[in-house]
Amino acid sequence: MPLEPESPAKYEEKIKRSVFIADVFPCHDEEEARSILADVTSKYRDATHNCRAYVLADGTEYSSDDGEPSGTAGKPILGAIKRSGLVNVMVIVTRYFGGVKLGVRGLIDAYGDTATKALEVCGKIERVITSTFRIALGYNAVGNVTRLLEGTGAVNLRWDYTENVNVSADVPEGECERIARELEEMKARGIIAEWEKVS
Repeated sequence: MPLEPESPAKYEEKIKRSVFIADVFPCHDEEEARSILADVTSKYRDATHNCRAYVLADGTEYSSDDGEPSGTAGKPILGAIKRSGLVNVMVIVTRYFGGVKLGVRGLIDAYGDTATKALEVCGKIERVITSTFRIALGYNAVGNVTRLLEGTGAVNLRWDYTENVNVSADVPEGECERIARELEEMKARGIIAEWEKVS
């Protein structure tokens, strides 16, 4: 089973007067990666560099040196992620330059080591493979549908309350057949209007 970071984590170290701050984030797609980067660059807007890398469960990999010499920051961070065995993870290492140049080897070590230490403290959880279900229902069926979804261990419930109610939820793969049967029965009995398995 692939492993994901259990929670965000941070590790900070001072190396030859430069401060390196490594932040680990759970990250599930490229859009989320852009959003995380925007938050971090806003938080550390006076930093010299925000170098980063991420690895997604679908095999997507990305790294950026963010102005450091080529190959001295993004690749060492990416290497640390790969050695950790985690997927759906983004690591951003922020540097505040302290006036002393570290050289190529020094930069590679500094970025790689701070990323590794942050990854060691984020914790690891098994990645649960899920499928997304969308359900359309009336307000009177909210309780029934909530109980059904919670009983399957569904996560990321996204409710939309308008004239009627729509909910999408990520259901663990092992529960998909059962929830499909129960949703079909609820539809036949008029408890819900419609349902579909999106992915």
